[in-house]
Amino acid sequence: MLLPDLAEKIIAEVRQFLQEDIIVANTCGVIIASTDAGRIGSFHEGALICIKNKEKLIITREDQSRLQGVKAGINLPIFFKGETVGVIGITGNPDKISPFAEIIRKLTELFISESYFAEQLDWQARALEGFMFDWLQAKEWDPAFKERAHLLKINLAVDRQVSIAEFRQNSQLLHRDLWNRILSWREAGPHDILIRWGNNRIVLLAGASSAQKENLIREKVTRFHRFLENLLAAEVSMGTGKPLPPFSLSESFMQAERALKIAKDRGTIIFDQDLTIEMIFDDLSPETKKDFVERTIGTFMNEQDLMVTLQELFRQNHSLKNTAEALHIHINTLHYRLKKISDLSGLYTSNLNDLMKLFIAVKLLDEGTKNN
Repeated sequence: MLLPDLAEKIIAEVRQFLQEDIIVANTCGVIIASTDAGRIGSFHEGALICIKNKEKLIITREDQSRLQGVKAGINLPIFFKGETVGVIGITGNPDKISPFAEIIRKLTELFISESYFAEQLDWQARALEGFMFDWLQAKEWDPAFKERAHLLKINLAVDRQVSIAEFRQNSQLLHRDLWNRILSWREAGPHDILIRWGNNRIVLLAGASSAQKENLIREKVTRFHRFLENLLAAEVSMGTGKPLPPFSLSESFMQAERALKIAKDRGTIIFDQDLTIEMIFDDLSPETKKDFVERTIGTFMNEQDLMVTLQELFRQNHSLKNTAEALHIHINTLHYRLKKISDLSGLYTSNLNDLMKLFIAVKLLDEGTKNN
């Protein structure tokens, strides 16, 4: 049976092609949507006859006095999966509206089919998201959990590599069709799972069987990242964890989240296996990071010229010549600034141990600034 919300959408769609008044009635003959709001909720005897006979009904002006709640026009049964689900009625001279009445019926049935399958995809997306959440939290798999996996066609025996993609575009701008195209990525393998995660994230659970080489999985994840950026025409950040047994999915997920933090700063794709010093940063508490920054560069971090100089020095791999050129300053000015940094902090850029402290401090400060 048609619901009022869908019936209203049908009216809106048909109204784009037709200026005549339109009604949609349910299988009880009650009008549930109409271009004339005053008719909604009223009984339409012609619609009920149309439902029972499962065929087109032409209503004449004479029928208006004989049948309850009708106006001259044409009533057509709406079919879905072989069943009559409602009636669409077009008001007007039957001779004038007959040529396009059947087209309107077909368009209506097509719209209902598309809405049904879209709702099925929405249900599938919600079910997968809920299952994924429970999978990450589960300490053990009970029979109900395994049954859900079976219904969702998820193989719990396959190793998984978690990738989390995040796009900056407002999710409200993404149409349902766009989400469906993402979740139906053609290059997904038989054991790959795509899950809508929140409003602006997609999770790819790549099946990582022992037969698959790591570089092949990397290539697939990279292609998916490229697919998202091309489809959305927007910057997409992606973090990818390691391939792990299905019981360790939460670990791969946390690795992907850690890599995503770094990827968001760079607007690219980062694999957790490639992280080094970032792993240490991720394990530090905010308080520890703040204390370290204050103890090292706290005395000059508000002096913009010194901070810009230090950041550029690291960007140029400690090349004084390249740093001076990049900053458009004389080499003597650079030496003066580096000496001032040393005087204020007690740390020397010519000393490897001190240089490492300064590098870590700048990295932590950059991270904190971006997070805030």
